[in-house]
Parts: sequence; structure tokens; C-alpha cells
Amino acid sequence: MKRTAVPLTVAVASLAAALVPGVALSGSAATQAQPPGGIKWEKCPAEIFTTPIPDGMQCGTLKVPLDYRKPDGRTIDLAVSRLPSKKPEARRGILLTNPGGPSAGQSYPAFLAGSGLPQSVRDAYDVIGFDPRGIGRSTPVTCDLTPAQQTGNIPPYALNAADVTKRAAESKQIAKQCATSKTAWLLPHLSPPNVARDMDRIRAALGESKISYAGASWGTHLGAVYTMLFPQRGDRIVLDSVMGPGGWDYPSNRLWSQGVEDTFPAFAKFVAANHREYGLGRTPTQVRAKFFELTKRLEKKPTGTLHGLDQASFRLANWGFLYNPIQYTILAGIWQAVDKNQPLPPLPGGGAATDADNLISGRYAIICNDSRWPTSVKTYQRNVAADRIRYPQFGAAGANITPCAYWPNPTEPQVQITDRGPSNVLLVQNLRDPSTPLAGAQAMRKALGQRATMVTADQSGHGVYPNGKNRCANHAVTTFLTTGERPARDYHCTADAAPR
Repeated sequence: MKRTAVPLTVAVASLAAALVPGVALSGSAATQAQPPGGIKWEKCPAEIFTTPIPDGMQCGTLKVPLDYRKPDGRTIDLAVSRLPSKKPEARRGILLTNPGGPSAGQSYPAFLAGSGLPQSVRDAYDVIGFDPRGIGRSTPVTCDLTPAQQTGNIPPYALNAADVTKRAAESKQIAKQCATSKTAWLLPHLSPPNVARDMDRIRAALGESKISYAGASWGTHLGAVYTMLFPQRGDRIVLDSVMGPGGWDYPSNRLWSQGVEDTFPAFAKFVAANHREYGLGRTPTQVRAKFFELTKRLEKKPTGTLHGLDQASFRLANWGFLYNPIQYTILAGIWQAVDKNQPLPPLPGGGAATDADNLISGRYAIICNDSRWPTSVKTYQRNVAADRIRYPQFGAAGANITPCAYWPNPTEPQVQITDRGPSNVLLVQNLRDPSTPLAGAQAMRKALGQRATMVTADQSGHGVYPNGKNRCANHAVTTFLTTGERPARDYHCTADAAPR
């Protein structure tokens, strides 16, 4: 059957990869002499940026061990960047950042600067970005994915057990391609613990005794792993839009479905308030009913329509465009096109070129190497059936099978997130987040115990800082990064709240 969903699926997958929240950040400590094996800073390549390159931003490459059990053995390249502080008298240290994904992050300091990172934070830190090993310019991995396999890491919505079986065969084939590609030698060494070890090599190469850290989405898991492996080398740690303590594991996949249910009412309210423009329902209840009406139409007529969607990619579009309220007009336009059987409206695109094969291959490797996933197709079929009822908008996608079911066992145990270590972690979280729902953040908060405090914001979308709209939450992060004053206890910021 012709895959009419590919164009929109690719657009949404790219959007989800790009819409990583502007993140909270962190600092470092005393500067030491530059050690051997440091980074030679040069002009950044323009092709990695979608935003203007800030004045003074530099890029370089660091050699790190492929296998940390053999520190003097084979090395790989790590692409690194820095946006230096221009005020030496105010500089505290380095702020290592990660945009989530896992995705390339060498250009992330430029994104943060363009997203309103406060000048006080830029003065206090050299903001550091890097591409995680295997991704982007850091010794990239490939699974030789075909265009049809490059539609993202999100499983399709399964209408029945047969759909799960079909996806299982596709997932098994992807895992086989990864294991036999020309970069298969890299696969056992792509994991969150090794990315965290790379972060510590960056710290050492920059001559710092400590780092501060800002991680968003998947980057919150990476930051938590770093705090466990190197508890005394973290200064101020901010985790924004927080995954659960298991990282991107199968339970995290299933949480997306709750995230959609949590976030959709805000979109439904927007559409109902603009009924004259969109004609999709006068009340949020009517808008929700319209969603299921449209998906039913697409189930019966998946091909040959002007809008070129099937029900799975339509559901994926809803998940992706719930990432940020500013996208609600785009999503409403997609609904209108489906409702009237008209061409789709213009969708976001352009920017820096992305190697979809590498991005998706690298994600599979890092995610699948982190934890054990169920291996029985029947387990996924059972969970899909249950979540289709519990979370009717996206449950049968979140619970569906991925190539991780066919991945070799991880080469080392998953790092357990606990309350052992310094109390230097600040979590910031929206109440309604389609990708990292509040439930996951609460589980991470519980796992970290006295090490962390959490600030929640009464807003929708994926990402709080620095480009969120809640002044109270933004103030908490900026204050922590610039002064070290962290909230003494958890608190909640009401909608559009002023600083506390």
C-alpha cells in the first residue's frame, strides 16, 4: 500500500526533534590550566545552524575513548561548541547544555541565545554545546535506513493486533540493519552513561573542576545520569521538561499517551474559542468529538485524499503540534484540511539540513542500549489494546513496538537514579506536556529525594525555560543559575504568574 503519510510524518518528526525547549542551565567552578588533549576552537560551520550564530561562538572537536573500559584504546570524535562569557569578572564557569532528543546539540547555545537566555546567565557562564556520540558531527552512526524507515522514532498508531505484528516485523528489520551496518562497531558504546562520561571529558578538557548543566526532555535523563556517575563534579543542575527516572524506556513511551490527554484540552479550548474561523466545534467537547470523527474518516479512506494523510500520521501530527501553543493555528489548519478534504496548509520546514538516517539511528542506539524492553509481541499487543481504551487519542501508538524489542542486551546495567548526592538539582515542569508528562517529572522528583526541588508551571507545551511564558518559573531558574539560590521546597507557579 502506498504510504501517503510520509510527507507529514517527516514534517512532524522533524518538528518534534527541533522543538526542544529552551532549557535551564547550570554553572561550574575554578579554572585550571588547559590539560593535554584539549579542544582547538575554530569558526563554527554555518550549516549546523538554523538561527544566527552569536558573536564569538566557537566550535571544535575533542577526542574521547570509544570504550571507557579501555581509556587508552580507540578514540572517536566529539563535536563541541562554546558561547563564551564576555564578562570575565562575572564568569562563574561553564554551563553544559543538551537539547534532548537525543539530537545534535553543537548549535544549541545559539538556539538558547536566540530564545531569550538572560544576559545575566550568559555573563555568568561559557555556554557549552555538543553532539552526543553517534549523532551529528560526533562520529555518526547509520542503520542504512530507507526513506520509509526515516519517519521518526515514534511508533504508528495500531488499530488492532495485526498492526502490531506488522510493526514488529518492521522493527526487527531495522534492528537487523543497525547490527549489520558499516558503523555496527559503534553500537555497543552508544548509551547515556557513555554520553555522561563524554561530558566529564569536556569538563576536563576545558580545565574546569565542576560543571553546571541545563538539560531538556531526554537531556533531563542525561543530566540525572551525570549526577549519579559524577556527583561531586556537578555545580548547579537544571532539568527542564522531565523524564521519569528510567529515561526513555518503554514506560516512558506509554506516558506520551497520557501527555496527549493532558494537553489536548488546551488546544480544544483554543479551537472552540475560534469556531468562526475553524468551524470544528463550539465547545471543547465538540472539538474532541471532531477529532474522533476525523480519525474514523481516515481509517476508512487512508489513500487518495488531497491532504495525503492516514489516521496514524494524523494522530502523530496532533502529538507533535501540541508541543507549543503557538502551533495551535497550524494544527487547526490541518484539521480543517482533513474535514473539508482540501490540501494541507503550509507546514514548518527549512533550516539546517538534518541527516534523518543518522538522527533516527543514533536515537535507537542510545535509547535501546539504556534499558531492557519487552521482547514478546503479545506483550505489546496486550498493552496497545489496553492503552487504546485508556488513552484513545494516542495510546495505541505509545504502547506499540519499537526496534528496542530486538536489540542486544545493554553492555552495562542502567544507571539508577537515587537520592544519594549533593542537593543541587532544580526540576522545572509544565502541568500539561505531551512528550514528558507531569507524572514522569513527579517520579523523577521522588527518585532524587532531598537532592532536588521542583517548580511546576500552569501552562501547556514542552519546555519551560528560557522561552516559556511563565515569569515565575523563569525567575526561579535564572535566580538559581546566577545566584545559587534554589527554592527551599517545591512550589507551583500559576498561569502568567509574576516572580515570587
